[in-house]
Amino acid sequence: MARTIERLAIVGLGLIGSSIARAVKAKLPGVAVTGHDVSAAVREEAGALGLCDRIAADPAEAVADADLVIFAVPVGGMADAARAVAPGLKAEAIISDVGSSKAGVGAALRDALPGHLVIPAHPVAGTENSGPAAGFASLFDGRWCIVTPPAEAPAGAVAALEAFWSALGARVETMDAAHHDMVLAVTSHLPHLIAYTIVGTASELEEVTESEVIKYSAGGFRDFTRIAASDPVMWRDVFLANRDAVLATLQRFNEDLTVLQQAIRRGDGDKLEDWFTRTRAIRRSIIEQGQDDAAPDFGRKH
Repeated sequence: MARTIERLAIVGLGLIGSSIARAVKAKLPGVAVTGHDVSAAVREEAGALGLCDRIAADPAEAVADADLVIFAVPVGGMADAARAVAPGLKAEAIISDVGSSKAGVGAALRDALPGHLVIPAHPVAGTENSGPAAGFASLFDGRWCIVTPPAEAPAGAVAALEAFWSALGARVETMDAAHHDMVLAVTSHLPHLIAYTIVGTASELEEVTESEVIKYSAGGFRDFTRIAASDPVMWRDVFLANRDAVLATLQRFNEDLTVLQQAIRRGDGDKLEDWFTRTRAIRRSIIEQGQDDAAPDFGRKH
């Protein structure tokens, strides 16, 4: 039997947490939402924005009577946040999260909340901005939310969490946690690592001044700087939490980069063209599946 979610608690009111609150208000008006953030300034801002029906200063009070508790904090802070709310949790509450690494986060939440039902999830959506004011109700529309339930999770609870994310506009997929972490290492974590590296390299080149990097930024570099503008604390925790998958993917990337390096050195234009042709097809597939904008210059507004 599927469960019903009538009371939601959101722990962490940054971009994702505040977007969940806005989406629930717009699409699930019958669900009561209580919010909490460890930062008093964030709680004050969230209250001024009217994000939740109630903002609680005490973490245990925030989750009292909640049918679903979602942790929207950096993955490195999941365990501490879970321990803080533990005294207020009702026994049958569904515990979930929005972290972009799943195996480690799921284990951390289960260890911090023994006896409670933990069903991790990851809405694959976001922007480079952060904080309560950065969220918006349509953030999850048409985006994937990956749910990684443990084998023993009751089907009714899994169905309730899937229905919740579907109601917020997401497309829901169920996946093994370890497989999720490898997939996201390729599609999200490695691109962020590369972006941070390229922007850092450009800023350190002695032949190019910082003002020239900014003044002559072409579209490719602008896209990298957008990605590298993401929350440093969040990404520090992601790379540490998903260390094994990121390192395995990084090793493969380095091998492929060496192949391209050799092709350039040898003047092997056929090799380069073949590689670029095959990889361009991936971009076209992303557009065809509605995961990005096909407008000129990627829909960038100037």
